[in-house]
Amino acid sequence: MSDSGSDSVHSLYANHHAWLHGWLKRKLGCSFEAADLAHDTYVRLIASRRFPQPDESRAWLMQIAKGLVVDLYRHRQIEAAFRDSLALMPEDRWPSTEQQAIAIETLVEIDAVLASLPARVREAFLLSRFDGLTYSEIAVRLKVSVASVRKYMLRAALACFATLAA
Repeated sequence: MSDSGSDSVHSLYANHHAWLHGWLKRKLGCSFEAADLAHDTYVRLIASRRFPQPDESRAWLMQIAKGLVVDLYRHRQIEAAFRDSLALMPEDRWPSTEQQAIAIETLVEIDAVLASLPARVREAFLLSRFDGLTYSEIAVRLKVSVASVRKYMLRAALACFATLAA
């Protein structure tokens, strides 16, 4: 990072960290989680290599932090759904704690990939994989051709595979 980038981060941190931590603490109700997300906010800012003008600093930091809060809540929802599905199985068939953590992280990554896809692509994939609809049924539901459904499914599958391969 250049000296000006370092100076920008130092200045942002010195001038806004306490405010950001306080805002996150009010939002999350937990000082420890707020500290983690405040840290992650600066890490994301540094990784982007884009720094706001001084009068835009809080807006930028809040925008990044809001995204991290959304990610945290989505992660919690996925983890809760995974735990709920485990509860339906006999405990002796549960994966190890390590395997559970890997599965949850993989589900979080796939969720992020699906969220990044266009709505029709995502919907076609979910209708096929989770509702068990055929391509013809999906085409009728989405009011598109079966060929379009095939393209949507290929796009979604490639995105998921790329995530799993990374």
